Amino acid sequence: MVKNTYDPQTAMDQLDQRFQASIARGTLSMSPVQGLLSYIDWSRHLAISPGKQLELLNLAIGQGLALAQYAQRTQTVGIPGTPSHHINLNIEPPITDRRFSGPKWNTWPFNMMQLSYLMTEQWWKEATSDIRGVTPHHLDIVRMSAQQILNALSPKNFVASNPEVLQKTLEEQGANLLRGAMNAWQQAQQQFTGTPDPKLENFKVGKQLATTPGKVVLRNQLMELIQYTPTTKKVHPEPVLIIPAWIMKYYILDLSAHNSMIRHLLDQGYTVFCISWKNPGVEERNMGMDDYLSMGFFAALDAINHITGQKKVHATGYCLGGTLLSIAAAAMGRDQDDRLLSITMLAAQTDFSEPGELSLFIDNSQLAILEAEMADIGYLTGEQMSGAFLLLRSDLLIWSRYIKEFLMGEESTMNDLMAWNTDTTRMPAKMHSQYLRRLFLNDDLSESRYPVNGRPVSLTDIHVPIFCLGTETDHIAPWRSVYKIHHLCRSDITFALTNKGHNAGVVSEPGHKNRHFRVLTRSNNDPYLGPDEWLETAQFQEGSWWNCWFNWLNERSSEPVPPPPMGNPDKGYSVLCDAPGVYVFEK
Repeated sequence: MVKNTYDPQTAMDQLDQRFQASIARGTLSMSPVQGLLSYIDWSRHLAISPGKQLELLNLAIGQGLALAQYAQRTQTVGIPGTPSHHINLNIEPPITDRRFSGPKWNTWPFNMMQLSYLMTEQWWKEATSDIRGVTPHHLDIVRMSAQQILNALSPKNFVASNPEVLQKTLEEQGANLLRGAMNAWQQAQQQFTGTPDPKLENFKVGKQLATTPGKVVLRNQLMELIQYTPTTKKVHPEPVLIIPAWIMKYYILDLSAHNSMIRHLLDQGYTVFCISWKNPGVEERNMGMDDYLSMGFFAALDAINHITGQKKVHATGYCLGGTLLSIAAAAMGRDQDDRLLSITMLAAQTDFSEPGELSLFIDNSQLAILEAEMADIGYLTGEQMSGAFLLLRSDLLIWSRYIKEFLMGEESTMNDLMAWNTDTTRMPAKMHSQYLRRLFLNDDLSESRYPVNGRPVSLTDIHVPIFCLGTETDHIAPWRSVYKIHHLCRSDITFALTNKGHNAGVVSEPGHKNRHFRVLTRSNNDPYLGPDEWLETAQFQEGSWWNCWFNWLNERSSEPVPPPPMGNPDKGYSVLCDAPGVYVFEK
């Protein structure tokens, strides 16, 4: 009898993977099982919570009475020959919201529409909060799902219930809706054909964006290393290495000339190197976190040591690049590798026990769906990642744009940060799975279980000074989560908190209007301050946090010397091409 070498277990696994991948394509990569489990968990526990039901009933009755009283107060009976309704604009509704801040929303019947909507939103928030026995993650999913439906049903989204759209429609006799339909058709065509937005013609990489002069001095399968041309006659001997996240193109830190962090660092007298990650495809599907460490961070560090002749380096990591930097620094501390002079972490998490709103999309059921889909194509697409971010801010990023472009008929605007945001990247299947499971689900890094070269690393082995930045409205790396580095590291930590969000808070050049930050340094010997206590204690300053960071770097750098050469051919680091390199153009 001939032995069948076909492995039935492997075949069954493959069948499961293919079936789940087909489900993912029909559910926008969302797990229907997790959604169903969340709804069942919430509804069944609500059904056996009579106290909560009475609370919601009382809230509904109270809201109905408040709505009726407000209607009575703001509506008076007219006299013959006058309109039947006269509205007192000085009477505030019992609930207000900035989304309905325009004066026309205070007129009848729009004031009643917005108040009814806000009360419904308030009721659903209570209905998806504080239910005894419900798994918190399931409750968060139900709450988010309800909010998505409410966002779609907002009176702002319909011509007849949005006074601003209605007035414009009447004044233009519907011309705005015709322009909106043309905008929608044009965008649908662009998406179907893959044609870029024509407004991006004014924001091309290498012409308007990422224009800081430099040379690519190293290229491997995962990254290019860019060495930038100095702008000062002398530079601090210790170079700066920038590690951006691989879910974004690096040039968010080298946008236009006026808001390029890299250019500002050069003007401060530093030799600057930056990693430009490859946009991975099928060939890189089996690249994991260890590869991003060895072929990314450590390969760049070795190159910098050979090119500059300097052993000490200031390392700066942004978002996932900062997380990668913390892992590398912990491994270097464990192995007594002292090449880091300081660490700067920008909106980067090291403790993932409270990762923020992204946790809505991260659980075992969701990862199984994602991993099945990635196994089919070898990577996670940029559209899949951007879709999750859009859902988290759908009111601002989806519906506000819908109102402006499709109902008001206005042209969308574009700036350098928005243009960068359209330049999406992919992630290798293996790396993305490891990242989500080891860091988000298992929290291995903060628990000192994360392995590098087969041995676990601990952030307590980091002893170099740390500058850490959080941003106030960050929904990707919430600042309170970023702040947890204080109880993970024994180093001196200067923590700064700036206004704005994950991207706009980091790209906050000196001179930018309406910028402020708080900053406080904790010595290794100082007692721990919780985030709320830190918020009350930290010094408030107007302006950009960049100047504070530059001063922090200057205090830890040596006196300027002549700049090093561009590359070092004798050591295998020849100049390959001009910045911004090749990988940044890969789509």
